[in-house]
Amino acid sequence: MEKEIPVRKKRKLSNDHLTAIAFLIPSIILILIFVYGFISWTGYLSLSNYNTIVPDFSFAGLKNYIYLFNDFRFQADLRNTLFFTIFFIGIVILLGLGLAILLDQKLKGESIFRNIFLFPMALSFIVTGVVWQWLLHPSTGFNKFLIHFGIEPKWYTDTTILAGFKWGSIEFGLPVAIIAVVIAAVWQMTGFSLAMYLAGLRGIDEELREAARMDGANEFQVYVKIVLPILIPITMSVVIIMAHISLKIFDLIYAMTGSGANFVTDVPGLYMFETTFRGNYYANGAAIAIIMLLLVAVFIVPYLWNSRKGES
Repeated sequence: MEKEIPVRKKRKLSNDHLTAIAFLIPSIILILIFVYGFISWTGYLSLSNYNTIVPDFSFAGLKNYIYLFNDFRFQADLRNTLFFTIFFIGIVILLGLGLAILLDQKLKGESIFRNIFLFPMALSFIVTGVVWQWLLHPSTGFNKFLIHFGIEPKWYTDTTILAGFKWGSIEFGLPVAIIAVVIAAVWQMTGFSLAMYLAGLRGIDEELREAARMDGANEFQVYVKIVLPILIPITMSVVIIMAHISLKIFDLIYAMTGSGANFVTDVPGLYMFETTFRGNYYANGAAIAIIMLLLVAVFIVPYLWNSRKGES
């Protein structure tokens, strides 16, 4: 006797499902228009000849991109962004992890220290830029104290390139002036890294550490073999978020240093702003925006892909 194959009945959408979809549709439409629609429009604009006040949407191919990669200022922007990103992410991770480990020792007054470290996050980058611009100005702030000892650092006005060599139109190396910007950015964002790592440390089962100690591991080995591997997902999250901030940084640079002498503190965000809204080179500005989007995507997309694979 042949077995009857059960026919799967189509599930009808309940009123709750329909209500949820109805609430989501406006958000989906707005995202499609104001996110993906504007990204598409920016991409189209970057391939046009719209570099005057008079609109010109004729197709220009990759002309704007070729111009940018041959431009001295944009090459300097990429160099500055590279070194700013490396030092900014590295120092934020090391300081945040170190401070989190110290606070995890159940110190007295922990809440006071935690609030002190988190306070800079309550400020905007504009405020941070103005404060550090004054603190590190060659004639005011911290420098007035150093002058008494015969030290006169130029900070963000220094045009020196450390370990530089000729690369394209620029001297490739570490711009001394970018160090001042790194200091200001690290001051503001270390609190975020601290909070992330402290939450991760508090979530580690103490029995794991005790078991390692009973097996003869010292404290250094406990952190290297047990704690730090557990904190790898948090480290990846901090790296992604800090990279996202550093690659599209604008307000801190704008308030603190501007593009700097010989563009030693210039970044793509600042160049895009001045190109688009002051120079009226809309296609070039759109090309810079697309390049910034791709730079951010290099970090974000692999992270999201791995996260999705881990969940499945």
